[in-house]
Amino acid sequence: MRLSAKSHYAMHAMLHLAQHHNKGPQPLSRIITQGQPREYTEQLLGALRRSGLIGSVRGTKGGYLLAKNPEDITVAQIIESVEGPLTLSGCVIDADSCENSGVCALKGTWEHLTRGIEAVMNTITLKDMLADPSLIPNTKKVTH
Repeated sequence: MRLSAKSHYAMHAMLHLAQHHNKGPQPLSRIITQGQPREYTEQLLGALRRSGLIGSVRGTKGGYLLAKNPEDITVAQIIESVEGPLTLSGCVIDADSCENSGVCALKGTWEHLTRGIEAVMNTITLKDMLADPSLIPNTKKVTH
């Protein structure tokens, strides 16, 4: 399983906002990671805003900021804001998407694995990630 670029960019944006929590709104230009399209980032930030994880401030000193404390925002909330509900198989969310869902031996396995991954993602917060950079794959130190 591999998360999409949406999740990757959203997580980086949220980490940036967590690093600058209580330091005022962060302009889009500081949130964007190298090679990330501006319009795409604006769309992701819009999804995070609609989910209540971030807020925005208009004007010359405006930008984006966390709507909650870093300890109250989990990886699961961020990923679900931009990707939708986590599922390893369509039948976990929508039994009608699989014609064999009533007799499928794998449905229970997919449900169990999905719940396990969700449980882990719900325990890791932005505060945890800032305190322990080893929780961020391929990152020794969080920098921006």
